[in-house]
Amino acid sequence: MKVAVDARLIGGTSTGDSTYWTCFLQSLIENHPDVELVFISNREKPNGVPFLEKSTWIVAPAKSSRWWSMVTFPLMARKMGAQITHGQYGISPLCKNGISTVHDVSFMVNPSWFAKKDEVLLRTGVQVAAKSARRIITVSETSKGEIDRYFAVAKEKTRVAHNACPPWIQRSDGDPGVGGEYVLTVGTNWARKNMKLAVDAMKEISNLKLVVTGKQSADLSGPNIFSTGYVDTDRLSALYSGAKLYLAPSLHEGFGITLLEAMRCGAPVVCGPGGAMPEIAGTAAFIMPDYDSKTWAKAIGKLVYDPSKLLELQTKGFGREKEFTWAGSAKAHYDVYKELL
Repeated sequence: MKVAVDARLIGGTSTGDSTYWTCFLQSLIENHPDVELVFISNREKPNGVPFLEKSTWIVAPAKSSRWWSMVTFPLMARKMGAQITHGQYGISPLCKNGISTVHDVSFMVNPSWFAKKDEVLLRTGVQVAAKSARRIITVSETSKGEIDRYFAVAKEKTRVAHNACPPWIQRSDGDPGVGGEYVLTVGTNWARKNMKLAVDAMKEISNLKLVVTGKQSADLSGPNIFSTGYVDTDRLSALYSGAKLYLAPSLHEGFGITLLEAMRCGAPVVCGPGGAMPEIAGTAAFIMPDYDSKTWAKAIGKLVYDPSKLLELQTKGFGREKEFTWAGSAKAHYDVYKELL
């Protein structure tokens, strides 16, 4: 079975999309040797990705990213004899047995979370994929339901392959570099991620720090706010491991990998009710009923001084995280590939 892969996101560790491609493909190679992968990109092979060392990596330049996706990638896949072509969001009608991974359709749930140009590109790309792809893969039952709702033509062709915690996040006794007790939030300061809710909630709690990772921003600051800037995976593991709580205030997630990262490292999770977070958290997180900062402040203030509840959430989190594996994800992808042959 020969599969051509859009390899442009392989090798990154800073976004859920990059984590998905890097981790499921690693497991696919380890567990399904009958799959021959051809990696096609518009850039050189990244360093530090072991499974790429003996793989076929094709650099195919193009005049624009959209031209690459719609024309260059599918034609190169055909030239290489691929039986299946696997990309993300938009997938060209030129693709042979095209499969598109659509992580979420938050741009349909609430277009105001996105710049207009990005919203239009995502919406039109998925519209094309919904019609032309043989299969759509998404990462949660929640996302599948939303894809079915907004893109009815994809209803019979959408399959679920869950994400998991990336292997580079591990429980750590390293120094998080904060000093004192803290709660943690991780993400990007986008409207959908709603990180300011965590900042506003913590203004009500004076004796506990909020650690915020990622690009620093004026609206994510305050007297008890500790901004780390971008951190490497070792520091992130230490931050998760030392946190009293992990706060996930996002308004919508197609999956929510950071929930599993926190659970693996022993940080009890508090999350919002949006998107797939309740599905992924199960009973292993404290799921808030709304996005009111005073409600969050009250819950956080109670939880951090309730050791029995913290231990319960931590213990459930350890178990819940183990229910999601990249081997399981790879098997789900493999089954979808087999459907087309």
